[in-house]
Amino acid sequence: MTDERIITTTGRPTRRSTQSVTLNEVAMHAGVSPQTVSRAIRRPDLVSQDTLERVLASISATGYVPNLAASNLASNRSYTVAAIIPAINASVFADALQGLDEVLAEQGYHLFIGSTEYDPTTEEALIRAFLGRRPDGIFIVGTVHTPAARDLLARARVPIVETWNWTDDPIDGLVGFSNADAVRAVVEYAHEQGYRHPTFAGRFADGDSRAIDRRDAFTSVASHLYPGETPRVLDSGDLGVSMDAGKWLLDQALTRHPETDVLICASDVFAAGAVLECQRRGIRVPEDFGITGFGGFEIARHLVPTLTTVAIPNRRIGTVAGEMLLARMADGSTPAPRIDLGFEIVAGESTRTRTEDA
Repeated sequence: MTDERIITTTGRPTRRSTQSVTLNEVAMHAGVSPQTVSRAIRRPDLVSQDTLERVLASISATGYVPNLAASNLASNRSYTVAAIIPAINASVFADALQGLDEVLAEQGYHLFIGSTEYDPTTEEALIRAFLGRRPDGIFIVGTVHTPAARDLLARARVPIVETWNWTDDPIDGLVGFSNADAVRAVVEYAHEQGYRHPTFAGRFADGDSRAIDRRDAFTSVASHLYPGETPRVLDSGDLGVSMDAGKWLLDQALTRHPETDVLICASDVFAAGAVLECQRRGIRVPEDFGITGFGGFEIARHLVPTLTTVAIPNRRIGTVAGEMLLARMADGSTPAPRIDLGFEIVAGESTRTRTEDA
């Protein structure tokens, strides 16, 4: 029999089938009506403390899990938010998800998380899959999407917040900063400190529009600040974003562009690998060679020397996006704001100053 049950000595029912404990069974266990169990779950303030304690004890004893799908159909709300990020193992996105989850969890929302691995077609597939599960809102990293993905988001009829970049044409809400402006700022900083031969190092996959924005911004500002020099750019390629890649990028800069006096990295991860490789080679940082990062990772503060970097408010991006989603999920008529959280150049010990140079 597919519905056979075994009654254990504790009185807790278990099943050999895949069927779940029902609300009726909880009611029988607690000695109350199914309506009372439902009320205790949805509106505990409407039942007595004694009844609530009995129902909660029976839920625990029976292992009952409320059927949220049925509740969602009745309320037309799923209490879920889809979060689409480029990579789960990147700490910058993990920080943002932490901030997002803390804000949403307080109001009973849960996250669906998907990783695109910087592939636009994967992003499009995730959007389709998540929309099929009827989330109440969407948090997505990036402002560049395939035409089909953009159309899906525009027609989703739920609040959407794009993050981690800046655009004059957001789909809905926007929380981020300009990657291009951030790179321009760090190159200008290096120029002010007296560096004359910068090389830019990163990973520039086709699907990573933010990395490409950083590369293009470097090429533009370097052409302006260093006339007569061809901008130097190195791509880690299949090595991806890793400290090993940072070591390799340093080697390539010294080999292919020996005139380089500062390596401007598109991530603190690259920069950390380069700093450690300099130590292994006996290259003095910053006396012989300067290095900058991007992201403001924790490691930037703990390296010796500490890292000059572009600090991004990673966690706050998630927090502000969560607050925006909550406001718009509660009231669909609330305007979709655009919030530029900016960035900060944090001067560490991995670059010299003009005073030191003099």
